Amino acid sequence: MSQKPRADLLPNTWDYETSALIKPTGFREYDARWWFGHPGSDKAPEINLYGIQALGLGLGTLIHELGVEPKIVTGHDFRGYSLGVKQALTVGLMSAGIEVHDIGLALSPTAYFAQFDLDIDCVAMVTASHNSNGWTGVKMGVEKALTFGPDEMARLKAIVLNGEGKLREGGGYIRETSVAESYLADLSDGVSIRRKLKVVAACGNGTAGAFAPKALQAMGVEVIPMDCELDHTFPRYNPNPEDMKMLHALRDAVLEHKADIGLAFDGDGDRCGVVDNEGEEIFADKVGLMLARDLSGRFEKAKFVVDVKSTGLFLTDPVLAENGATTEYWKTGHSYIKRYSKKTGALVGFEKSGHFFFQPPLGRGFDDGIVAARAVLDMLDRNPDKSMADLRRDLPVSYSSPTMSPACADEIKYEVVDRIAAAYSARSEILGRKVRDVLTVNGVRFTLEDGAWGLVRASSNTPNLVIVVESPNSADDMKAIFKDIQAELAKHPEVGAFDQEI
Repeated sequence: MSQKPRADLLPNTWDYETSALIKPTGFREYDARWWFGHPGSDKAPEINLYGIQALGLGLGTLIHELGVEPKIVTGHDFRGYSLGVKQALTVGLMSAGIEVHDIGLALSPTAYFAQFDLDIDCVAMVTASHNSNGWTGVKMGVEKALTFGPDEMARLKAIVLNGEGKLREGGGYIRETSVAESYLADLSDGVSIRRKLKVVAACGNGTAGAFAPKALQAMGVEVIPMDCELDHTFPRYNPNPEDMKMLHALRDAVLEHKADIGLAFDGDGDRCGVVDNEGEEIFADKVGLMLARDLSGRFEKAKFVVDVKSTGLFLTDPVLAENGATTEYWKTGHSYIKRYSKKTGALVGFEKSGHFFFQPPLGRGFDDGIVAARAVLDMLDRNPDKSMADLRRDLPVSYSSPTMSPACADEIKYEVVDRIAAAYSARSEILGRKVRDVLTVNGVRFTLEDGAWGLVRASSNTPNLVIVVESPNSADDMKAIFKDIQAELAKHPEVGAFDQEI
């Protein structure tokens, strides 16, 4: 049995340097994420390196418990402390009797690809994705193309916090040096974009800068790199394709260079955002609808899975209906959508955040921002007479908000959302219109009789709520729905300031 970690250790003390610190709330719905800190930060860390080591021992113990082959792929993103975090995780995994195959600096999809390339079922990718500097985390799985869900995370949490990790013989370490090259080659294998396209690739100085420009060039397009130099201080903005600051900067670059499209990648490369040739930022759910239209014309009776934050147009789009396509809404979260896409035999799963899950023959099922970019470029290649803006204008009109995230502590956010869900479930009218449907599979999504809707849910990986609204009527109507949600949030003092608002 391992020692139980503590949640009350403070830096610059004997206990902090000799014991494991782990804040329990870092075990989230489908991955793990903590504030680790960085030089100069004044926020107390939620985990230390001995805590990361305990996490590795717990994960290794769970792998044995699940009867999976005791081998694992590990990688890390480009942050000043990620390599040290991965090494501490590796020590814990090895002490649990796991053979660790380290692919080095990587994107999350590079690590997922390595599971296939090296024929290893388990993966542990050290990344905080798009979170600000000072955060760390681990995305984990024990089955190719899938990552942990709530059941696995709950068991892992119990093993680690209760000190149930078991030391075993047989651990080892192998440094894999060829995976990055194989991954890049695989991305462009059989892809040759014939249409002359100029593409701005924005990486926010995150890890994708080492991969995306090379991969896109190999597909046959002209690439204009933007913030592709690796810099873990993220000098301009966090690499987050949902952040309007990043999208506005990409818009300016697209217009300056007269590019055909702008593509934005997040910190660990599993998401993609799009700006069209006219500088219009297209939210990822609308990009997904474009792709669904294109793919449903090529694949008979195509099925798509989308998350509850996504546009309602998937259910009303005439092109999808004509092509016999069907769409199902499911829980937000990369682990949920990719698992449900595989379970239901969907061709693609789409998330408003920019996670896209292309199943065979289009992909391997996991979320990869560069594979999503490849699909968008392929769509443009098959529509040589239309620009990205033309394809956007072909969609039915709707007015959608960006994803907005008011602060709410991890310890209370789910309870707050339950209260808000109960309040909206009890309402038969909103803004003078009848409530047509209330979906509570993930927070609460209420839909009005004219198709306008609003969503309130708890973020799966940060101390925030998530708010999205959409109206088929007007931007003013969208704002009115948002004001209704703001009025409801104001009844709950636990809800803090928004990161951005419409």
